[in-house]
Amino acid sequence: MVKSAYHYISLLWKKPYSGEYGKTLRTRMIKWRRQQTVVRIEKPTRLDRARSLGYKAKPGIIVVRVRVRKGGQRRPRPNKGRRPKRYGVYGYAVAKSLRLIAEERAARKYPNLEVLNSYYVGEDGNSKWFEVIMVDPDHPAIKSDPQLKWIIESHNRGRAFRALTSAGKKMRGLRKSRGLKGTVAYKFKKKAKEREKKKRHEASRGARLIAPADILEKYHGGDIK
Repeated sequence: MVKSAYHYISLLWKKPYSGEYGKTLRTRMIKWRRQQTVVRIEKPTRLDRARSLGYKAKPGIIVVRVRVRKGGQRRPRPNKGRRPKRYGVYGYAVAKSLRLIAEERAARKYPNLEVLNSYYVGEDGNSKWFEVIMVDPDHPAIKSDPQLKWIIESHNRGRAFRALTSAGKKMRGLRKSRGLKGTVAYKFKKKAKEREKKKRHEASRGARLIAPADILEKYHGGDIK
């Protein structure tokens, strides 16, 4: 089967900082550092990722590159005497993801547009860059597009600020789990199986497992009541 151009573009982004493309990306970021925080660009840097997230090269859709500072919240270092443990400088992190912060900055820069989605494009020691796909809900080309006209509904206004985008839902913990141990979905399925096999007793406040009859017989000498 013949692979498309998007397939080979995606291969470059599996290890973006290695090989010849890594040199090209570093050269780009040197230029990006000198630009403003929010910059409108002509076309996406990662065309395969942008297309998978709903981007189309048509009127009413633009792409914006946003720079976000890395690291936690900076706190001023106190000049009065105290233990270093009590300085209160370290350990403060924002509750939002950097990608959601980038979407909010793009939404503030273009208040007449709505955030469709965003993706990562690079980082250095101080900053991260994300590209945000933005849609004009009042444009006739968007209103007539069957795949994008849902965004013109009134309940979709201000998606980035209400954490309704993909980054916002991930930050709120609304992503479906993949069966990993410790997740809510894993525990729910485990308890459901125990109920089906009648191994779980939930009559009391603290649910406990019911030991099989052969184990009880072994330790209680067959006196099972």
